[in-house]
Amino acid sequence: MVASSKMFKAQQNTLMTRPFAQLMYRIQRHATTRAREFTHPLLEVREVRKRAVILVGTDKGLCGALNTNVFRLAAQFDPATTLFITAGKRASQFVAHTRRQLVAEFTFTDSPRMAEARPIANFARDLFLKGEVDEVKLVATLFVNTLSQKAAAIEFLPIGEIKGLKVPGAESEADLASDTTEFLFEPDPETVLSFLLGAYLNVVIYRALLEAKASEQSARMVGMKNATDSANGLIHDLTLEYNKLRQGNITKELLEIAGGQLGND
Repeated sequence: MVASSKMFKAQQNTLMTRPFAQLMYRIQRHATTRAREFTHPLLEVREVRKRAVILVGTDKGLCGALNTNVFRLAAQFDPATTLFITAGKRASQFVAHTRRQLVAEFTFTDSPRMAEARPIANFARDLFLKGEVDEVKLVATLFVNTLSQKAAAIEFLPIGEIKGLKVPGAESEADLASDTTEFLFEPDPETVLSFLLGAYLNVVIYRALLEAKASEQSARMVGMKNATDSANGLIHDLTLEYNKLRQGNITKELLEIAGGQLGND
């Protein structure tokens, strides 16, 4: 009952946040493509010599192949040119065991809050702005449903089009480029978009934490159910085998008793 309650709460938090996160992405794409003369360091596309990966895992095990799928995706990045920022104890353990470069480690609770997402986004943003990395990827688990979770690598910095997943309602880059609608920013594009970009990065991390926690609770619930079903099946098989042996022994004893009586006669 406790696991079911945690799973339901995590799923509801994720599903309620998705529309806001999707709207933020659409606003970001519309605003940055309409501000023709606006430039910002967070939008700068550079040749990727070094990258950072924000790796989101769980704090505990017993959740099936959830962590394995995420870590398999993270292992594809070149260890020599990749810095790792982790959220979750299992993610940190993976980086340490595979001798990769861990530059920051964060934790988050069963009910992730924006205050937990903001430091992660700020740390990754600082690495990018200081030129220590040329690209930041977010590797996490996306919640599909109770029985299905999907590991994905999503573009985080520089800010631009997300190609790692389909965002419902988002227009294609070709449609955005062909739209000549003029946008006016008050007081000016720099003030509005600088605030928007920072808020957008925070929301992306916040949603990733919620998706990861919903996936974890769902995977753990399914794993517990499978373990219970397997245990019940084993108990049934052992009980059946015990009853067969018991019946065989009873039959053998009856035959011995009957044989003894015939011998005495």
